[in-house]
Amino acid sequence: MSENSHVQNAINAREASNKLQYLNATDRSLALNKIKVALENNKHEIFKANQQDKQNADKLVKAGTLSAALFKRLDLESGDKFANMLQGISDIDRLPDPIEQITYSSKLDEGLELYRVTCPVGVLLVIFEARPEVVVNITALAIKSGNAAILKGGKESNLTLTALFSAIQSALNDTAIPPNAIQLVKTRDEIENLLDLDKYIDLVVPRGSNSLVRYIQGKTRIPVLGHADGLCTVYVDKDSDLDKAIRVVVNYPAACNASETLLIHRSVLSSHLLPIVTALQNNNVLLHLDQESLSLLPSSYDASRIKSCVPEDFDTEFLDLEMAVKVVSDVEEAIQHINSHGSKHTDAIVTENETVAKRFMQGVDAAGVYWNASTRFADGFRYGFGAEVGVSTNKTHARGPVGLEGLLIYKYKLCGNGHVVSEFGEGKKKYLHEKISVSRELKYDNSTNNR
Repeated sequence: MSENSHVQNAINAREASNKLQYLNATDRSLALNKIKVALENNKHEIFKANQQDKQNADKLVKAGTLSAALFKRLDLESGDKFANMLQGISDIDRLPDPIEQITYSSKLDEGLELYRVTCPVGVLLVIFEARPEVVVNITALAIKSGNAAILKGGKESNLTLTALFSAIQSALNDTAIPPNAIQLVKTRDEIENLLDLDKYIDLVVPRGSNSLVRYIQGKTRIPVLGHADGLCTVYVDKDSDLDKAIRVVVNYPAACNASETLLIHRSVLSSHLLPIVTALQNNNVLLHLDQESLSLLPSSYDASRIKSCVPEDFDTEFLDLEMAVKVVSDVEEAIQHINSHGSKHTDAIVTENETVAKRFMQGVDAAGVYWNASTRFADGFRYGFGAEVGVSTNKTHARGPVGLEGLLIYKYKLCGNGHVVSEFGEGKKKYLHEKISVSRELKYDNSTNNR
């Protein structure tokens, strides 16, 4: 595809974004419902495509060019994964309309009113790996929030993505949503060109490996929302309950919100370490133990699942059934370790001491800080966002699991009556800056002009 084609794709997305600004909540809800129906009606074709993708990917896993973790994320058929994907559309649809919500209002003068209102970001470029359902999640979030989206999934899921996208496009053709509001691109070359188009694309959201995210961050002037690492930590305090500690620590499938590091208070080593290690080994977790914790293990433990840790382990997102273990002297050392080595994703403390828990939650610099709860709760669906566009460790705009609110920005609307700045100043009018008790309706009603 030529470079001009990439530019045209971005222009088309921008034009669709401009049209989306005027559509009302009913139009967007209708589109979401039609997408859900179309996906359900095309389930057989989607599963057939997914089976072929998995067959192709299995060969790559056996050849050592695709990880088993990525292969597992590719599957759309197992369990209730497909049903949950469809339910996510309904959950997003039921959320309150996020657009044109007044978040600030002030009367500057009689007849001069200032409003800050929510509005879509504009055009999103979302790049993700393996999980094909992401194309549906992002589509639903983008439409609900009034954004256009250009989507790029991993090549290992191309057939599934094409089948999902085909169903989505067939549904949009019968709605007020411009078809170019949702686009799918398939090659890395297309992404390379799109990353240069900051004139048309407003936000890039990479979802995937550390290398993918860092590559995107280094290749574009467009703002990037996401996280390069999901290096999460659980700290087991001296006042922790052992059963709770085991539950929180062992809830550990390999994922970006899974814990990579266990910090354990020195005073509970004798009571907590061996039961926790046993529980982790029973779940096939490879442990990287520091010297103090390693010295306490009896020889009966499975040595094949135990390693002596090196300093680099505490800066590593294993993305597998692995965990680094370190002994600390108190909550202050735990906080210092996390702030030095963590990725500002999600960190947890296990303790019955409320004061210590509050100290931890205030002192740890992360998008999510939990008390007696697994870091695996860091997820837009589990937070009640319907779905998420990704998890952000940024400190601007959006942080943590990013749902609808993270796809919105705001604009200021000023309603006057011929007011000019020269009327105000020394010896002239003074600004009132009074809160407006009853805000005016600022939404445009397109109900008779939407087609």
